[in-house]
Amino acid sequence: MQRKGTYMSTILKGAPVVAAMNEANAARCAALREKGVVPTLAVVRVGARPDDLSYEKGVMARCAKVGVEVKQFLLPADASQEELLRVIAGINADAAIHGCLLFRPLPKQFDDRTIRAALSPEKDIDGITDGSLAGVFTNTAVGYPPCTAQACLEILKFYNIPLSGRRAVVVGRSLVVGKPAAMMLDRENATVTLCNSRTQSLPEVCREADVVVVAMGRMGFIGAEHLRAGQVVVDVGIHVNEEGKLCGDVRFGEAEPVVEAITPVPGGVGTVTTSVLVSHVVEAAEKAAS
Repeated sequence: MQRKGTYMSTILKGAPVVAAMNEANAARCAALREKGVVPTLAVVRVGARPDDLSYEKGVMARCAKVGVEVKQFLLPADASQEELLRVIAGINADAAIHGCLLFRPLPKQFDDRTIRAALSPEKDIDGITDGSLAGVFTNTAVGYPPCTAQACLEILKFYNIPLSGRRAVVVGRSLVVGKPAAMMLDRENATVTLCNSRTQSLPEVCREADVVVVAMGRMGFIGAEHLRAGQVVVDVGIHVNEEGKLCGDVRFGEAEPVVEAITPVPGGVGTVTTSVLVSHVVEAAEKAAS
């Protein structure tokens, strides 16, 4: 594509990916309901943080669109750890609930590790338990991968971006995105380099890659000096800049004229994440029904 005489990259929008996943999830839900199984998600929220409320609203809308039921378990911000553990134990024991979304970070009175350990990996559709992460790292069907990490892969697959035999760089090493995304790219037979903010010669390392996944959590961390023509860039970051506009970890205005393809912010990875979560609920219901 051309624009004013300069190269224009392909924008890997999330909306078409979401539409395809919605269609597939709706068909799977319909098939389950014919068997008498209603895919059901438990939403567990402590307090009422605005970002949690916003994400919860999006999750419930996406679930309703494809036929997944939602049960809400809402606790006050001053709830005790014992109260939350009782809720999780009840969800673990309820065969009619197939997945659980637990909003984190939790208030300071909770021990995050204890709470995460209490949730059964089979119902951990957001990839927060050690069991789910072990499944990602050992390539076994234990729990589910973190949704944002899988969303990166769903976008690459939807747009037919080749991964096998190609070089991939993941910038960011969190257990939420960076490390699981690296393992999932490795599973697709990519040759993966996992980087962080202290990686020496990071621009040179990034330029060697065919696919660059950026999940640093730092606004505008990656720019033109890190990129070259022919690359595919997946930007996981989401921030609000000085002008009040959403932007990512990649300086889009510098990257878009250079690379072959790039996800936008907003409208990229974040839009797909909720559909991944819903698909995990459906998959969990399918396993329960088999």
